[in-house]
Amino acid sequence: MSLAYFALIVSVVSASSLDIAGATLGAQLGTMAAALSLLAAASSTRKADYEHYVRATSWGRWILIAIPLLIAAQLMPLPLGFGHPIWASAREVFRGLSFGPITADLGLTLNALMLALAAIALLGVTIVVVRDRGRAELVLFVLGGVTAVAALTLDLRRLSPAGAQAAATSELATTLAGFGLVLNLAVMQLAAERAETRHSLLRSVVLGLLGLAGALISAAAVFAFSGTNNAIAAGFGVVLILLILVIRRLDLSPLAAGALAIAALIGAAIVLTFLFEQSSGPILMRLVPEMGAETRAALERMLADTRWFGAGAGTFSALGRIYQSGDAGAALMAPSTATAIFTGMGAIGLAVAVLSSLIALVRLVFGALQRGRDSFFPASAAACLLFALVQSFAGPGLLRPAAILCLSVIAGLGLSQSVSQSGSR
Repeated sequence: MSLAYFALIVSVVSASSLDIAGATLGAQLGTMAAALSLLAAASSTRKADYEHYVRATSWGRWILIAIPLLIAAQLMPLPLGFGHPIWASAREVFRGLSFGPITADLGLTLNALMLALAAIALLGVTIVVVRDRGRAELVLFVLGGVTAVAALTLDLRRLSPAGAQAAATSELATTLAGFGLVLNLAVMQLAAERAETRHSLLRSVVLGLLGLAGALISAAAVFAFSGTNNAIAAGFGVVLILLILVIRRLDLSPLAAGALAIAALIGAAIVLTFLFEQSSGPILMRLVPEMGAETRAALERMLADTRWFGAGAGTFSALGRIYQSGDAGAALMAPSTATAIFTGMGAIGLAVAVLSSLIALVRLVFGALQRGRDSFFPASAAACLLFALVQSFAGPGLLRPAAILCLSVIAGLGLSQSVSQSGSR
C-alpha cells in the first residue's frame, strides 16, 4: 500500500498546485497518479482491505459506476431522438445516418470520461489506503495544507491592485478555499482530541495553531473575497460540522438530535428558498453571478434545447460557440457546475449527480454521529460535500480537475473512517 499511498498524495498535490498555477499538465499528472495508485492498491489489496471497502461503499456502490456509464453511453451510436436537436437537424439536412453519438465532441467527452474514472479510482484507493488512522491524519493534513495554499493565493491576488480582477474570477481557488475552511476546522478538532486522549500538549497546540491559520486564511478567501452565494455555501458546511460536534459533545439523545437536525434542515430550506427567489429565469441560473443580457439569453437558449441525455459531457465550450452571437468577444463559459452538467449530461445526469451526493452526505453524517472521537473525518467530508453541492449551483469551480480529485479524496477519507475502528488498526 505504500506505493498507492504515495501516488494518492502525488495526485492531490500535483493536480491542485499545477491547476492553481494555470498549467494544463496538472490534470494529466493527477490522472496518471490516480491510475498508478489504483494499480498499486489492486496489486497489494488483502481480504481485510476488500471487506473494508465493501463496508464503506455499502450505501450504494452502483453510484460509483452510474456517471461513467452515462458518459460512455454518450459515445455510442444511438438514434437521433436521443441526441441534441442541433445535431439531429444537421444530420437530417445533410441526409446523414439516422443514428450517431449523443456528444457534440468525442474528444472532450472522452476526456470527461477519463477524469470521472480517475475520480472514482481515487475515491476507492483512498477508502482502502486510509484504513490506518496515521495515514488518514496525514492525508487530512495534506488536504488542509493544499487547500489553504489555494486560499492564500486568492487572498494575495485580491489584495494586490493588479490582481483584484483576476482574483474575482478565480473559481477554483474559491472552491478549494471552501474545502480548506472545513478541513482546517477538522485539523483543529483533531488537535483537541489528541490533547484529551494522548496528552501530547505541545504537538496538539502546534497542530491547532496550524489548523487555525489555515481556517482563517480560507475564511478570508471565501467570506471576504468571493461572492455572497459562495460564502453562504461555505456557511452551510461550517454549520454542519459544528452541528455534528455539538450533538456528539453534548451526547444528545436520538430524539433531541433529531429535533436539532430538523430545525437545521428547516433553516437551510428557508435560506435556499430565499436565495432562489432573489432572481428569475431558469432554476439553474438563479444563484450564478450577474452577467450581460446577451450572455444570459444564450445560456437560457442552451438550457431550453437540452434534452434528457444532454449534448455530451465536457462539451459546454464547444456547444457555446453555436449559441453565442458572432460579434461576441470572449468564449461562452459555464456559469456554474450544475449548468455544465445539465447541458452536458441532461436532466438524467444532473439527477444522478445530485442523488449520489445526497446519499453520500447522509451516509457520512450518520457515520460521523456513530464514529466517536474520530468523527471529524466523516464530519469534515460531509461538510465539504454539502458545500460542493450548494456551490455547484453558484459557480464553475468544481469543473476543474483539481477540485474534482480533491473532493474524491475527501469523500474517500470520510467514508473510510466512518466505518473503521481504532482497535482494528
